[in-house]
Amino acid sequence: MTETDDSLLSATDIRRIAAEVGLRPTKTLGQNYVIDPNTIRRIVASARLGGGSHVLEVGPGLGSLTLGLLDAAEAVTAIEIDPTPAARLPRTVSEFRPGSEDRFSLITDDAMHVTEADLARARPAAATTGPTSLVANLPYNVAVPVLLHLLAEVPTLTSGLVMVQDEVADRLSAGPGNKIYGVPSVKLAWYAQAEKAGVVGMNVFWPAPKIRSGLVRFTHREPPHTTATRDEVFAVIDAAFSQRRKTVRAALASWAGSPQAAEHALVAAGVDPRARGEVLTIEDYAAIAEHRPSPDITEETS
Repeated sequence: MTETDDSLLSATDIRRIAAEVGLRPTKTLGQNYVIDPNTIRRIVASARLGGGSHVLEVGPGLGSLTLGLLDAAEAVTAIEIDPTPAARLPRTVSEFRPGSEDRFSLITDDAMHVTEADLARARPAAATTGPTSLVANLPYNVAVPVLLHLLAEVPTLTSGLVMVQDEVADRLSAGPGNKIYGVPSVKLAWYAQAEKAGVVGMNVFWPAPKIRSGLVRFTHREPPHTTATRDEVFAVIDAAFSQRRKTVRAALASWAGSPQAAEHALVAAGVDPRARGEVLTIEDYAAIAEHRPSPDITEETS
């Protein structure tokens, strides 16, 4: 085992391993590796993992966060899209955490393509359940789609902590009435209660990004009680924010078939047609989706 600060990867370790495998981080894959052990400890502590947690990690890269997660959780399943660091990661786990190999598994694929069945097949031998917590340094350019995909695909997730672009962290954790409340905020609220858990500077990464990162912690919540499907509710959200300066009556006109039909649905859902999308809760959007006018009503009100 390499001598490091509490056996976490140091900047020297990370650069050595990267050179060994010929890895040059790319902007395309959003590869910015944490090189500061204290930041890893902070992320793990902020995730509030229990000893029985099975962590799902996206983008483990060279293993900086993976090792910290193995110290705090029962098991870790990592998803890595780049085959170069993926091929080295099991060896890093063996070197720095000997004896923990049965608590770790790796899927080499795009996280957007990973299914619950894939995770079941790759479950670490020591894991007693499917993934219960998502903890990841998500690539900036795909952070929101990956987060929403995994929350939809992995029903065993009950909590998580993700590191994303600071501006995105603010949006994900924003509540109704906030000027940055938008599509990511509302869709995440379908699955979880979110809060911002801190800011991470640029110098703890290699290569250093040009913007700060933010931590978002979330806890599972049941979706609103509704007869509408998630896709139907999300369609309303997308329509409402496609023209966020307009009232929801105007913004939902195309979705409903006409401004009058949109007003009919809003009134039936108990929502003020003069309101704007950024003041509505996920429950409001679910209620609106439930009351989408039938084609007959749309024709009558056109």
